[in-house]
Amino acid sequence: MELQKQQGRQPKAVWAVAFACVISFMGLGLVDPILPAIAENLKATPSQVSLLFTSYNLITGIAMLITGFVSSRVGSKLTLMIGLIFIIVFSALGGFSDGISQLVGFRGGWGLGNALFIATALAVIVGVSTGGTAKAIILYEAALGLGISVGPLLGGELGSISWRGPFLGVAVLMAIAFVAIMILLPNIPKPARKSSILDPFRALKHRGLLTLGITAFLYNFGFFTLMAYTPFVMKLDEHGLGYVFFGWGMLLAITSVFVAPVLEKRIGTLKSMVIVLLLFAADLLVMGIWTSSLVTVILAVIIAGAFSGTNNTLITTAVMEVSPVERSIASASYSFVRFIGGAAAPFLAGKLAEWFNPHVPFYFGAFAVVLGVLVAATGKNYLKIPKTAAH
Repeated sequence: MELQKQQGRQPKAVWAVAFACVISFMGLGLVDPILPAIAENLKATPSQVSLLFTSYNLITGIAMLITGFVSSRVGSKLTLMIGLIFIIVFSALGGFSDGISQLVGFRGGWGLGNALFIATALAVIVGVSTGGTAKAIILYEAALGLGISVGPLLGGELGSISWRGPFLGVAVLMAIAFVAIMILLPNIPKPARKSSILDPFRALKHRGLLTLGITAFLYNFGFFTLMAYTPFVMKLDEHGLGYVFFGWGMLLAITSVFVAPVLEKRIGTLKSMVIVLLLFAADLLVMGIWTSSLVTVILAVIIAGAFSGTNNTLITTAVMEVSPVERSIASASYSFVRFIGGAAAPFLAGKLAEWFNPHVPFYFGAFAVVLGVLVAATGKNYLKIPKTAAH
């Protein structure tokens, strides 16, 4: 109740950006139910279709390096709006693509806009919110979860008409977000110091931030195996995939808001992260063993939402608190590292299935997540999160 009261008193700027975040993250879920349809209509293999995630995440990760450079010169509001314009244009172009190569290229442009938007959005929400960093991040993660959970339902509906529908739908939703930001978000003063493109690299010299980045890099091998590969394993239609990922997204949203703060308070950030990542690895292992069981895979995908939601909040809170640099720079550094993992994972998952069998991508994803746990454990002396700041 107290959490809801404090979040309800947030400035309008916070709610405006959070609203835009919901629509922005809806874009990821919109596309997921139509991956098999894209493969069928564009005569592409699963690994080729997975390049939609690879180009998106690769460009997003690289572009993260310039987000602070841009926002410190043109301001946060204009940076958010520029990012949304890129998303609107390239998602619309994706909807008119005639081949998988075109579509992959346009997704890269979408990723550029995504980087400018999400890195700046997180920094804005944390910077202008009331009630502390952790509560601001919970609001951000709730927007993420809500967008991801509702997205597949809309994507399934639009995708059942045409695989192009979700791409055009994203363009329309991003246009709404653009108007919301333009009208509701006041101009935010530029920082006194202009950021350098080298600042994110310098920030990675901090052992705690680097540890969290590598942990997230390895976690993303599991996360994007689930996102990009399981739609081909389940072999459901657009509606079916939409419902499955709606359940996944709902658990992600609920746990990010209600479970992660409780775990963090009772047993600490690092211990909570280790437990949740190990449970996620076990979930991937279950999918690997029983890949041919549709019911098992569906249940495991939905349950994975709980682990992803909890971990996302825990690790984002840690990133915001552990680094001595500005939050926008810390976010850019961390996101650069983790999105590179998100770029490699989807394509590798598809290739592992082609080279070996449908079980191997899940085994590899589970192995990578366990490696992430070991990396996090090695940096425990650098991951001291002050409870007063986190709560």
